[in-house]
Amino acid sequence: MKLDDEEQAMLAGEMGPACAWALDHQIQIGRMFDAEDMVPVSQAHMMADPESLGEAGVAFVERLAGDGAQVSIPMITDPRGVDLEHYRPLGQTEEMADLERRFIAACQAMGIMMTNTCINYQTIMPPVFGDHVAYGDTGVVIYSNSVCGARSNFEGGPSALAAGLTGRTPRYGLHLDRHRRATMRFIVDQTPSDLMEWGVLGAAIGRQAGSYWQVPVIEGIERVPTSDEIKHFGAAMASYGSTPLFHIAGITPECRTVADVDGSDLPAHRIGVDEITTLRQPFGAAGEDVDVVVFAAPQLSLVEMGQLASLCAGRKRASSTDMIVCTSAQVYADAAAMGYVDAIQGFGGTVLTGTCFYQQYAREIGEANGWKRLLSNSAKIVNILGGYGYAPALATMEDCIASAEAGQVVDRGAGV
Repeated sequence: MKLDDEEQAMLAGEMGPACAWALDHQIQIGRMFDAEDMVPVSQAHMMADPESLGEAGVAFVERLAGDGAQVSIPMITDPRGVDLEHYRPLGQTEEMADLERRFIAACQAMGIMMTNTCINYQTIMPPVFGDHVAYGDTGVVIYSNSVCGARSNFEGGPSALAAGLTGRTPRYGLHLDRHRRATMRFIVDQTPSDLMEWGVLGAAIGRQAGSYWQVPVIEGIERVPTSDEIKHFGAAMASYGSTPLFHIAGITPECRTVADVDGSDLPAHRIGVDEITTLRQPFGAAGEDVDVVVFAAPQLSLVEMGQLASLCAGRKRASSTDMIVCTSAQVYADAAAMGYVDAIQGFGGTVLTGTCFYQQYAREIGEANGWKRLLSNSAKIVNILGGYGYAPALATMEDCIASAEAGQVVDRGAGV
């Protein structure tokens, strides 16, 4: 790889051992993907929950901080694994919380901003068109690439940290124009009408794409989706297909027409009722007892918190069913001021700040609380949680609240 003078100095240790480690790490990644050089990035976003890090990972970050490491660009964090204001009632241990505290302290010593969110494009500083960034969370990456027109690969925790320290990342993948062209074409028969349906559509496309290097271009969407709708759409697509970029003809910024992304001559794959029904079928559980209803993955926006609060007003959850709501600290403050948090808690829900359900020792808290049947309106989370010992089911936000109230899965769309 070609290195400029500053990068050579970093590699030689002239800017400290942490920068030397970071640049060496990036060179190894760059060589793997045949990157010719580095590209400067304006922001970095790191996934690094304590469940993934473990003792060894936290100790590594502590050593970097002890060596005087300092980030050189704005760097933020994905959801944490422990809400330190509410972990014992979930069944999380003091050892889990202590690992979290140590990691936070090390990050803060390096100048990392502990934003603890996977919706930074809605709450912190959205990247702008053409902006090169180094983002970690799959939902963050696909939204930023597709909706904002920024440029990022999926950055693992160490590579995102390296980007924060060096201010650059290897120039490969979606930092290059040629990898942003459409490789698959989808025609959608029906535009989704709510968040859950947008997630299912994204999952159906992601499942057919099935590769990081596939770039779907989508036709047939008849209206511009809201930020929350396209958030669920992209997050599910990335979960089911490892997809980091999509185009929607006439909606996303790089694709005013299919021809803009070289998609005109691609064979068309149709997504109709059969494809949607096939994807939803494993997550149907109408009439079954529900242990926990979860709103997360991605964290809820202020608008979603308001919608949820309206549905919760004047109602109570069944004593046999718990409800967990995950949002960011930035949203929580406004949601509390507007009375949304009180309405959700009055219903019997627990609002967690700065975490996401599947990143917070989901298996352990499920076992501690006796949760098995889980219901959510997030297509992403039901795709993940089967691997954590849950029996996940999928329904709209309205049906999720009705289910929490009844103690059984209510799914008015179960026959669709």
